[in-house]
Amino acid sequence: MSEQGGLRRTLGVRDAVVIGLGSMVGAGIFTAPAPAARGAGAGLLVALALAGVVAYCNATSSARLAAVYPASGGTYVYGRERLGEFWGYLAGWAFVVGKTASCAAMALTVGAYVWPGHERAVAVAAVVALTAVNYRGVTRSVRVTRVIVAVVLAVLAAVVVVCLGGGGSAGRAPGVPVTAGGVLEAAGLLFFAFAGYARIATLGEEVRDPARTIPRAVPLALGIALVVYAAVIAAVLSVLGAGGLAGAGAPLAEAVRAAGAEWLAPVVRGAAALAALGSLLALILGVSRTTLAMARDRHLPGALAAVHPRFRVPHRAELAVGVVVAVTAATADLRGAIGFSSFGVLLYYAIANASAWTLNRSAASRVLPGAGLLGCLLLAFALPVASVVAGAAVVLAGALVHRIRRTLVG
Repeated sequence: MSEQGGLRRTLGVRDAVVIGLGSMVGAGIFTAPAPAARGAGAGLLVALALAGVVAYCNATSSARLAAVYPASGGTYVYGRERLGEFWGYLAGWAFVVGKTASCAAMALTVGAYVWPGHERAVAVAAVVALTAVNYRGVTRSVRVTRVIVAVVLAVLAAVVVVCLGGGGSAGRAPGVPVTAGGVLEAAGLLFFAFAGYARIATLGEEVRDPARTIPRAVPLALGIALVVYAAVIAAVLSVLGAGGLAGAGAPLAEAVRAAGAEWLAPVVRGAAALAALGSLLALILGVSRTTLAMARDRHLPGALAAVHPRFRVPHRAELAVGVVVAVTAATADLRGAIGFSSFGVLLYYAIANASAWTLNRSAASRVLPGAGLLGCLLLAFALPVASVVAGAAVVLAGALVHRIRRTLVG
C-alpha cells in the first residue's frame, strides 16, 4: 500500500514497546491478581509462569508473522493469508468483539476509581476523550501512553518496596487449596493481562522497518511486563498471603495498608485509574486497526476502511469503535467481561500460532507455535464455565454470520 493512501509509518522500537506496555501493565495488574488467587491460591506464581510461557509462544509467533505481513489487522491478516479467509475472519471477529468488551470494562474501571457512584458518566467521558486523542494521530497516542506507563511503573515500584519492606500481615485469611484446575483457570485469567502485545502487531502498518522493529519490540515488552507482574504479585503475597489476596477488592491498595503505608493507598487508586486509561487508549487503537482491516475486505462496512488524508489514521473506524464502546459502557454491566474477553483473546492467539506453524516446515521452528496453540486451547477451556459458554456462543454466532454472508454473496 502506498504511503499516500495508507497509514503513516512513524513508530520505532521504543514507541512500539511503550504501546505494548500501555496495554499489559495497565488495569490488569491492579485487579487480575485477586480473581486469579481465588483459583490458584498459593500456586498463583506458578499460574503466572504458565501464562507467561503461553504468552511468550504467542508473542514469538505474532512477531514472526508481523515481520512477513506488516499490515494493520494482526492475526486477522495472518489467518487469512496462511489458513484461509474464514480463519482470518474468525480471528478478527473474536478480537473485535472481545476487545470492545474489554474497552468498556477498562472505561468502567476508570469511573469506579475516579468517581464511585458515577462510573458510567466518567467511563463515557473517558472513551470520548481518548477517541479524540487517537483521531489526531498515533504519535500523539504514543506520547500520552509513555507518560501513563512511566507513572504506573513508578507507583508499582513503590508498592513492591513498601510491601517487601513492611513484613507480612498479622491476620491473614485462610489459604486457598491448590489444584491443577485452579492453576489453569488462574493462568487463563492472568493471560488476559499479557495480551497487550497484540497491539504492536496490529499496528504493523504504522511501524518503521517492521521486519526489524516488531520482532524486537514484542518480546521486549512482554519480558518487562512479566517481570513487573511477578515482582508485584510476590510482594503482595508476602503481605496478604494467598487467602487475603483472593478476598481483596483492591488488592494493591489493601496490601500497602497492611504493610503500614496508608499514605500510599490513594496514590495506588489514582495509578489504577491512570493505568485503566492507558489500557483503554491502547485497546481503542488496536480494535480500530483490526476494524480497518476487516472493512477493507468487506467483512465490515467498507466506509470504515477510510484513512484520514491529514492524520493518516482510520478515523471512521476509530469513531465507530468509540461510539460502540461508549454505548456499551453507558448501558451494560461488564464485571464478568474478563473471562469472556479471555476466551476470545485465547482463540485469537490459537489462530495466530496455527498460522505461524505454516511459515516453516522444520520441526524446530514449529515447537513454539505448537506449544502456543495447545496452551491457548487448554487455558481457554479451563476458564469459568460461564465464560466458556458465552465465548463459544459469540464465536459460533460469528461463524454463522460469515456462512450466511458467503451464501448470499456466492
